[in-house]
Amino acid sequence: MSETITIDGPEGRFDAYLARPANPAAPAVVVMQEIFGVNADMRATCDELAMQGFLALCPDMFWRLEPGVQLSDATEQEWQKALALYTAFDIDKGVNDAAAALAHARQFEGIGRKAGIVGFCLGGLLSYRAGACMAVDAAVSFYGGGIQHHLEEARTASTPLLIHLAGDDEFIPPDAQASIQQMLGTRPEVDIHVYPGCQHAFARHGGQHRDDAASALAWQRTLAFLHRHLG
Repeated sequence: MSETITIDGPEGRFDAYLARPANPAAPAVVVMQEIFGVNADMRATCDELAMQGFLALCPDMFWRLEPGVQLSDATEQEWQKALALYTAFDIDKGVNDAAAALAHARQFEGIGRKAGIVGFCLGGLLSYRAGACMAVDAAVSFYGGGIQHHLEEARTASTPLLIHLAGDDEFIPPDAQASIQQMLGTRPEVDIHVYPGCQHAFARHGGQHRDDAASALAWQRTLAFLHRHLG
């Protein structure tokens, strides 16, 4: 069952897509959107997580700029709008909104529960920063662009962190990936997996660069990681 809910954030109220599992007391996963908004891809991700036994919600990160954005990677016009929104987006405020979403998820309907965060692209950076900067039970980043600029934030973090990187990512170049590996790769609470030959967004539903085999493997690892740390 799915619905739209409203979250009270530090600077205002914003919507989130919510998918419920069979168990009302299940642990929660906050899904952080790509630059295309809370679109069909993100909603499908929440639905799949709910089928795996998690309360899944995807907050609207663009609510300050344009609430309710739903784009895809299918047309140049959509790409240009998505990139414009990304350029105007305030990352630090997005981290604050992620914290509000996590707090809401933990106590949704008055049930205390563990909560993790999974993000993609822009959301992959936000989920990484959430894991580095706040109390979260597990964090997963799919091809998070810009992580290399925030590596110091994770120096004292102890949150279990899973990072998926595309070997041929056109937005996360080899030197950035090397920095991530060097800083985080030896940390016992951090797992980093690189998917050779894959481009950015290899796990996007119906995406232009989707790789079914890599996506399946990344999700197998992600679900095992979430079940291990969230229950």
